[in-house]
Amino acid sequence: MPRVFVARQIPDAGLKLLYDAFGRDSIVVFPEDRIISRAELIAGVKGVDAVLPILTDKIDGEVLDAAGSQLRIVANFAVGYNNIDVPAATARKVPITNTPGVLTDTTADLTFALILSVARRMGEGERMVRARQWPGWGPMQLMGSDVFGKTLGIFGMGRIGQAVAKRATGFDMKVLYTNRKPLDTALEKQLNARYVDKATLLAESDYLSIHCPLMPETTHAFGAPEFSTMKKSSYLINTSRGPVVDESALVKALKHGDIAGAGLDVYEHEPTLHEGLYDCENAVIAPHLGSATLETRGKMASIAATNIIARLRGERPPNCVNPEVLD
Repeated sequence: MPRVFVARQIPDAGLKLLYDAFGRDSIVVFPEDRIISRAELIAGVKGVDAVLPILTDKIDGEVLDAAGSQLRIVANFAVGYNNIDVPAATARKVPITNTPGVLTDTTADLTFALILSVARRMGEGERMVRARQWPGWGPMQLMGSDVFGKTLGIFGMGRIGQAVAKRATGFDMKVLYTNRKPLDTALEKQLNARYVDKATLLAESDYLSIHCPLMPETTHAFGAPEFSTMKKSSYLINTSRGPVVDESALVKALKHGDIAGAGLDVYEHEPTLHEGLYDCENAVIAPHLGSATLETRGKMASIAATNIIARLRGERPPNCVNPEVLD
């Protein structure tokens, strides 16, 4: 039977599929609920036919070589795969798969949770109440900003960006967006959205939500120059990838009042945050919860397992990002 290494505990929905397909003795799951170390990862992949990593596991040529020539698939437990050196895998004819299409609405929900939380200062209020420091209602206490009727800017109008725009219609928000290319006219009308350049997006957005992939051209797409041109009353929301934002520049912008606040679910060097972020009361900082629902994480686990099962049975894995290795 083939051997499968799972780099961290995943929901039972995925593990059950693997157990049923290959038997429990063929599946090795890293036993501790923490990020696996580099040395542990290299040791774990040796001699296996399939690896199921999570987005914090760096899969590069060294790891692929440690696995050996019998490695037949790396099935990432994530939609993104910037943690994997895809060219290195392609050179070794190892297919890489991901879990697309399952976390769109879940991440869009969290995006709006961050918008509402930072706008209405929910984090500050909860900390006050839990610390037993709430003196009672006051007319000037923790005044935030309205969300309804404001302008939402979306940087990256893919599936998640569109889902966020759809939710914005319920708040009667005006939607501006920047994307590689405009949406078709009918969809723009449905979402009450208007295509603009980045400069206009920065200047006119009350809430600016990032939904682009991490690529060289989007790394630090938001830094000091961008924050200096945003409204001082505006908020930055990031549920995409941490390195899209220059975290050091963001801390300065938050502390100097260049923008009003930020709602963040991802960070430049996870799980470490820029030290200054911990002190920014005007930032809502969530621990990468974008896909964290029972339903969505279960679907992700099932898709990753299905990709592995298909490959090891000699079939085409349904979500391959480098399909040329299968030809």
